[in-house]
Amino acid sequence: MNMDFKNKVVLITGTSSGIGKGAALEFAQKGAKVVLASRNKERNLELLREIESLGTEAIFIPTDMSKSKDIQDMVTETMKTFGRLDIAVNNAGVEGTPGVKAMDYEEDVWDQVLDVNLKSVWLCMKHQLRAMLSNGGGNIINISSLAGLKGGGAGVAYHASKFGVVGITQAVALEYAEDNIRVNAICPAVIETPMAQRAFDEPEKRKAAIAMHPVGRFGKVQEVVSAILWLASPSSGFVTGTSIPVDGGASL
Repeated sequence: MNMDFKNKVVLITGTSSGIGKGAALEFAQKGAKVVLASRNKERNLELLREIESLGTEAIFIPTDMSKSKDIQDMVTETMKTFGRLDIAVNNAGVEGTPGVKAMDYEEDVWDQVLDVNLKSVWLCMKHQLRAMLSNGGGNIINISSLAGLKGGGAGVAYHASKFGVVGITQAVALEYAEDNIRVNAICPAVIETPMAQRAFDEPEKRKAAIAMHPVGRFGKVQEVVSAILWLASPSSGFVTGTSIPVDGGASL
């Protein structure tokens, strides 16, 4: 399996922690030039130093995924620095208010979740696609969720946003299939990340959440990262427009 990303330019959003951070480190270890895009300056500068210690190039671009100009500037700066964009991992997301039913869901929370989880993915792709076309093709991996495949208790905005990611992934994959650009999504169930720690911060909540996974545990960041790298690699060259569950059987 070809997992050599030497000299490939990889843009990853939401790199402050969890899946985004794990993906950035793994791509760097495999030779890629990495662009970190997130709001948390302190965490990302620390990650930047860690990546540079591996002997590869990286930059950090402070980016608010709810702001269209920030997203456009993120891609512009990537192209200005490296001259190309080969792979994009659109991972940034917020959880909203899990467990709050539709009748009680706050409109401002809905707007925030849809802006960050769905609108930003479209805006990212809008600019990433143009950059990739200029270098003859590319590869986009959008991070959706188990909540984008089935209903549950994650809150109406979260489900709507993640189902939306699956839909726009399919639409864009069809639009650009002939342009040598592949677009896929990954749908993790509960992964051991800071977001999961916030959502399942009580023993009973955690126990109930684990019970949703037939394998009897939460997923690990590296298990999602491995799927990302496979989709980003030539080994998955005939795969586009799909949404892959990484969920311990929770979608069955």
